[in-house]
Amino acid sequence: MSRTPSSFNILLRRRSPKIIQSPNQQFRNSGNDGRHDDIWDKSRYSSEIVKEICGSIRSKPRWEDTLASDFPGVSLLDSSFLNQVILYQNNAFLSIRLLYWLISTYGYSPAQSTYALVFNALVEDKAVKAVKSFLDYTKFVPEPAGLESYVRCLCESGMIKDALEAFDELKKMGVCPSLETWNCILLASMKDGHTHIVWELYGEMVELGVVADVDTVGYLIQTFCIEKNVLKGYELLRQVLDDGFVPHKVAFDKLIFELVLDKKYDRVSTLLHIMIAKGVDPDLYTYQQIIHGMCIMGMHDEGLHIFNDLKDRGYAPDRIMYTTMIDGLCKVGRLGEARKLWFEMIQKGIEPNQYTYNALLNGFFKIGDMKEAQNLYEEMRVRDYAETLVTYNTMINGLCSHGRASEAFLLFKQMAQKDVPQDVITYNSLIKGFCKEGNLDKALNLLHELVQQGLQPSSASYGFLINKFYKLGQMVEVKTLWNEMHDRGL
Repeated sequence: MSRTPSSFNILLRRRSPKIIQSPNQQFRNSGNDGRHDDIWDKSRYSSEIVKEICGSIRSKPRWEDTLASDFPGVSLLDSSFLNQVILYQNNAFLSIRLLYWLISTYGYSPAQSTYALVFNALVEDKAVKAVKSFLDYTKFVPEPAGLESYVRCLCESGMIKDALEAFDELKKMGVCPSLETWNCILLASMKDGHTHIVWELYGEMVELGVVADVDTVGYLIQTFCIEKNVLKGYELLRQVLDDGFVPHKVAFDKLIFELVLDKKYDRVSTLLHIMIAKGVDPDLYTYQQIIHGMCIMGMHDEGLHIFNDLKDRGYAPDRIMYTTMIDGLCKVGRLGEARKLWFEMIQKGIEPNQYTYNALLNGFFKIGDMKEAQNLYEEMRVRDYAETLVTYNTMINGLCSHGRASEAFLLFKQMAQKDVPQDVITYNSLIKGFCKEGNLDKALNLLHELVQQGLQPSSASYGFLINKFYKLGQMVEVKTLWNEMHDRGL
């Protein structure tokens, strides 16, 4: 695993406008030597045939059966003519169907230019799976510019493994990718949580002399935050600010959230002032991050104070901010204040969604108000919020926490009937509930079922059972479960 660079000497640049070269003209002015009219007539005839062929392909579901007879004497095996058809068709999937038909029916070997046209069209349509299939089938090797576009397309589709493989192929060609491509793969790696890959790629950038920009720096700051190395991220931000460059707002927001979790409140205040001074105005999302962080840290009074202060200053909290605040209050049993916010948001015309409902539902379970929890659940059923994984997990966990694992198990079976997939949280809640009630056989069966379903158990999955067997003095079972947990790397 690559180590985080100890220092950054990042030279930033502003992006230069791309220079677009004009393509070669298809028709050259040949003067008045008598040939101009002849060339124009042939060109016009060719264009009309291209239009007719494309019209036939678009309008006939089984055009393969009649295309050859509909256009006798026209050779689609001529690469120049076929390229015109593909360009005019302007439909990547119809073009690839045409190409595959020519290959399978006539043993046609397309020119590289034809492959490139289809490849680029598929990439432009962001049809990454079709591109992968096309490359596997044709063994076509794109030009560097096309391969770069494909790398960016894979990154945007979240296919980071494939993107990295294509990126490596690009470097094997001896090509140094553009900064846009470097940034794209840095962002995709960061979003996928592969922070070690971010640092490896950044190290390669430095070695190759690729000059970073504000986008690059923003991704590095966010990567530091993901690794909980928030002070390094803060230092990097201050460094680039001193150099006269301002990262995008998302980097500020991520840094502010992590600083709240790190209890660096003075630096949160400093960053808010810097944002305003640099023209990156904090918005509702910025403040939501602060409130969310404070609720996580148990600072609900402070979070509520900021929430109310925002309203006093004219901000209009949205559904997400209300839900964040309601969830925070419910987790500490402050249902009165949570319900007050619930009714306030409804009065302002903001309808609660499934997450708001589940926050309040969890709150009722938290204080043991089973009647209100059941009433709210019935309301959720009317609003079609009941048959979701989030709601099932909230209900199952709530029932199990109050000695009603058998009722929770009925909901668990209902999930399968309703095609709602269970996850590890679902199983862990039931395992904990049955352990609490002393039904260890049921809990053990659920652990085995969890594994059989292809889910990855957590340490908690084993921990509930191990603790219960230990208390009962059943050390053989304890040792068996402990070894199994160890074998899974938990």
